[in-house]
Amino acid sequence: MARVGFIGLGNMGGGMAANLAKAGHEVLAFDLSQPALDRASANGCTIAESAEAAVAGAEAVVTMLPAGKHVADVYRSNVLKNVPKSAILMDCSTIDVATAKSVEAEASAAGFTMVDAPVSGGIAAADAGTLTFMVGGSADGFERARPFLEQMGKAVIHAGGPGAGQAAKICNNMLLGATMAATCEAFVLAEKLGLDAQTFFDISSKASGQSWSMTSYCPVPGVGPETPADRNYDGGFAAVLMLKDLKLAMEAAREAGAYTPMGGEAEELYQRFVERGGGSKDFSALIKMIDDSWVAEADKG
Repeated sequence: MARVGFIGLGNMGGGMAANLAKAGHEVLAFDLSQPALDRASANGCTIAESAEAAVAGAEAVVTMLPAGKHVADVYRSNVLKNVPKSAILMDCSTIDVATAKSVEAEASAAGFTMVDAPVSGGIAAADAGTLTFMVGGSADGFERARPFLEQMGKAVIHAGGPGAGQAAKICNNMLLGATMAATCEAFVLAEKLGLDAQTFFDISSKASGQSWSMTSYCPVPGVGPETPADRNYDGGFAAVLMLKDLKLAMEAAREAGAYTPMGGEAEELYQRFVERGGGSKDFSALIKMIDDSWVAEADKG
């Protein structure tokens, strides 16, 4: 088993670090949040006093940070100056493609092997070790990272060269955001046309309108498999994080000269939902704004 430095123990990182510790690795964990450190300690991790201490002597490093600026700062200020050249570096944050490529280029120039490996699956999958990793980097980097990633996920896929993991993640989540918005609209329209929600689900989930948002993550309570909709839209994938990913996708689209009107519409819808107070709710709660119930409830409060 290996000595793993893990930086970033939030909702996703905490579960991921716990699974590495469960697999038998010595996980030196660091975060700025004391409650996050306490949870990591309870889950078998050794608490490091600093990011530098977490990576000193590490054979592998995993980072799970909020945004590109945090990733760039941590690698430039803390990781590359203190970790052995032999370590495999894995950034699992969801950030912009340009920053991912830039940091990986700096790491490579300094003699390190690094991959970008953003995840899909949410908090429950992070805790259960069933995440999907989309990995960007060299073939050698992918093979070195794979054993660690497999202990945190159910699928580890090589997307291509540096930055390709981030590209796959934002394209996937743009598709998810747009299909969820359309699914919410369809259920609201079906209701207004007098269709029973369960009946519409039974039909559409077996017809050409079927999608993951419809079949596996239905935004209507009591319909289909259990989802955050059955828990008042608590837990799951927060709308503010979906908005973050959609903004990353639109930024990438502008840089690439890609025409993404549906992605742009999805970004605008989630921006309005977050501004109306829905940011902490699951992204499927968008249906409450589409059928006006979110506005009505906000007015009551």
